Amino acid sequence: MSTGRLQSGGRDKCSVSSSVSQGSRSKMLLRQRLSQLLTCIDDMSSDDEASEEVSRTLDEAFQLCGRFIPTDAFRLHIVTWNVATAEPPEDVTSLLQLDVQPPADLYVIGLQEVNATPVRFISDLLAEDAWSHVFMDTLAPRGFVKVTSMRMQGLLLLVFAKQLHLPFIRNIQATYTRTGFFGYWGNKGGVTVRFSFYGHMVCFLNCHLAAHMNYALQRVDEIEYILETQDLDLSDTPHVRDHKAVFWFGDLNFRIADHGLHFLRSSINSGRLNLLWNKDQLTMMKKTEAFLQEFEEGPLNFKPTYKFDRNSETYDTSGKKRKPAWTDRILWRIKPKTFPSEDEDEKASTSSDEGVDEYPLLVTQDKYTSDMSYGASDHKPVIATFSLELKKCFDTPLVHVSPLGVWSADQEALLNYTVQEDFLSSTWDWIGLYKVGFKSAFDYETFVWVREEDLPEINEVIQLHVDKDEIPLLSGHYVLGYYSTNMKSIIGLSADFQILESKRAVMEGLVPENINGLNQ
Repeated sequence: MSTGRLQSGGRDKCSVSSSVSQGSRSKMLLRQRLSQLLTCIDDMSSDDEASEEVSRTLDEAFQLCGRFIPTDAFRLHIVTWNVATAEPPEDVTSLLQLDVQPPADLYVIGLQEVNATPVRFISDLLAEDAWSHVFMDTLAPRGFVKVTSMRMQGLLLLVFAKQLHLPFIRNIQATYTRTGFFGYWGNKGGVTVRFSFYGHMVCFLNCHLAAHMNYALQRVDEIEYILETQDLDLSDTPHVRDHKAVFWFGDLNFRIADHGLHFLRSSINSGRLNLLWNKDQLTMMKKTEAFLQEFEEGPLNFKPTYKFDRNSETYDTSGKKRKPAWTDRILWRIKPKTFPSEDEDEKASTSSDEGVDEYPLLVTQDKYTSDMSYGASDHKPVIATFSLELKKCFDTPLVHVSPLGVWSADQEALLNYTVQEDFLSSTWDWIGLYKVGFKSAFDYETFVWVREEDLPEINEVIQLHVDKDEIPLLSGHYVLGYYSTNMKSIIGLSADFQILESKRAVMEGLVPENINGLNQ
């Protein structure tokens, strides 16, 4: 089968979103402009000069209103947990905070030290691992679908999204970097997943860095190596730090230096965690390492998450008596603005945009904490929730797909699909039939290949047939999804529709026969 591009030259045009939320940075900039307005009124000696300055400042304030306020807000929930080869707990509801309102739009889960013995690792390659299963089984009934995952020995990174967001998650790519045993072993290193979310490139990096107190510099070298060497395909985002937003998390293994065990435990038990912050190695390293200073982190207002006796909230009582430490962390980075060169200064100074990103992505951390209730590991999981405020760069799926007529296993079914915008299509693309509550793009009931002859034109309506033997016999609610092989994602979803119970279901004894209103 061949791969081709639809009419070249197509490009997503950013559209103004319909919903409105007040971004913290938006309000700050607006306040600055209004403050300047008041200063102008107070300071100007000439009424004419004051009038001109007031007019200019008001114009800027209103431009900021128009540019920043129309945004959509999305909630991101990140979990990092070194599970120390333990099996997953039966209930991860608390870990995912599923009862919190408003609900999350994206879940990103980074695990370290997932059981990676040779036999287990090979079996996990053939089928989903136990940890992936427990998260999929928990999230799928609530309308979340696994977007992608990445595994490198004990490192596992999972990404879930609400079903309605799937057509707007594109350019998915995953990669990994080994740092264990001089870069030849994957027990340490980083796994990365990146994608475009409504046109904004975001990147998630799950790391497990070198252990022990004396290896802080090695940990810094390892993360710098990962950031600099991971290669990604797109020309505008070839490396991790090229993305508009980067979320870096994992068992980073930074310890609390200098303090003795007694002082550490006394400070923790008395709730005086602030006494330990200045000696946290990551905090100390950020003072001298420029690339670390680009990453933000919320306050460490939760107890150190390592090392605990298993199935308890008691710090290590073994002979080693490891010192408590904030080894498990979640940080984020917004790509710095590129400032104009000296040659462009004059041009930039006359620009009405003043270097403002027309399509900003604003990240605000809402929560940063640990969950002490999980005791399977000697680490406690760490949770961070974020608000992502952004102006959508597109809000139209690349492909529109819909069922036609009545669907049941008693007759051949029909569907239509229409390519609505230019994208790199392939005759290996397919349209899957998914039961509502499906777990991933590959959790389909059946599928049909897209048209194999000529690649479709934009807005061309194409009809496909689904054999009746491939349609479920029992009634239920389903959706159709167009899967792009090149983009590795579902880029078009139909509305929910019902498949009717077939006569064959009764004949084959799958449901009781109804005679005169009575089940027989």
